[in-house]
Amino acid sequence: MGTAKLDSAPTAGKIALEEHFAFSETVDTSYAALGTPEFRLQIEDIGNRRIAEMDRGDVELCILSLVSPGIQAIPDTSQAIAISRRANDHLAEHIAKYPKRLKGFAALPLQDPQAAARELTRCVKELGFYGALVNGFSQIGEADSEVFYDLPQYRAFWATVQQLDVPFYLHPRSPLASRQRAYEGHPWMTGSVWGFAAETSIHALRLMGSGLFDEYPKLKVILGHLGEGLPFNIWRADHRLSRTLGARPKARLPIGYYLRENFYITTSGNFCMQALTDVMMEVGSDHVLYSVDYPFEDMAEAANWFDHTAISEPDRLKIGRGNARQLFRL
Repeated sequence: MGTAKLDSAPTAGKIALEEHFAFSETVDTSYAALGTPEFRLQIEDIGNRRIAEMDRGDVELCILSLVSPGIQAIPDTSQAIAISRRANDHLAEHIAKYPKRLKGFAALPLQDPQAAARELTRCVKELGFYGALVNGFSQIGEADSEVFYDLPQYRAFWATVQQLDVPFYLHPRSPLASRQRAYEGHPWMTGSVWGFAAETSIHALRLMGSGLFDEYPKLKVILGHLGEGLPFNIWRADHRLSRTLGARPKARLPIGYYLRENFYITTSGNFCMQALTDVMMEVGSDHVLYSVDYPFEDMAEAANWFDHTAISEPDRLKIGRGNARQLFRL
């Protein structure tokens, strides 16, 4: 990783890609509904106020995404398809006013894999979006349902993602109330404190273990929050799998291989030097990307941490902007 410098200058021109906006048709059932009036103003703004916050954090470009759980929490499939299209058009309309500062990730109706593939194709080819951000599992048909994307019916969707050659950001959501027995009596653990990482890491492991990346080896999946705990535990997962006589994943290679080859990891909402350096050692600094998690986190606070954390200047430049420029072909 090179020699660390503690007196570094700010990394100008950062690129951030886990930055959220709210949309009128989903905002009241999203995590934005839990915020203060001031927070609602921040997350609903896709204009001058957001640009000013980016300037505070030396962020040149943000890739915006619909706040969780978004489309994934709409059990009615036809409704999910229609609302995702309107959300994406809404975002594209605002991006067009600030094309040098704002870009977009598509919100997708994965209640219908074929419709999701069509919408992703439209967003990439017609709206100029840079990929998709999906908020965890989808509810399909009924509210009390959780469907994950390692299942066979999603293989054609993943084929489209690989063909378009764009990243897929797997973003957290909380488990449904009926699936929260482990959190019973401790509701503070269900969201970003712990539950987000637990749920998303399980979903990512399902994708890795299912053989998905053997079938589509060029897929690129992004995880936030310094990897949802996976970089710290992946060695043990592979170690135990190498010794077990029980059930094994369908994947042909060790699980850690896919984490290092097919996944990118962002700094969103996890401003901890020890965690960052662990991630860099596990997946390599070429697969780490800067992000803030705005407006759940503060642009200036994230920048101050990143600009002064003890990593080398070449790594700081790669993570701050260089890796994103290469990944998104900016």
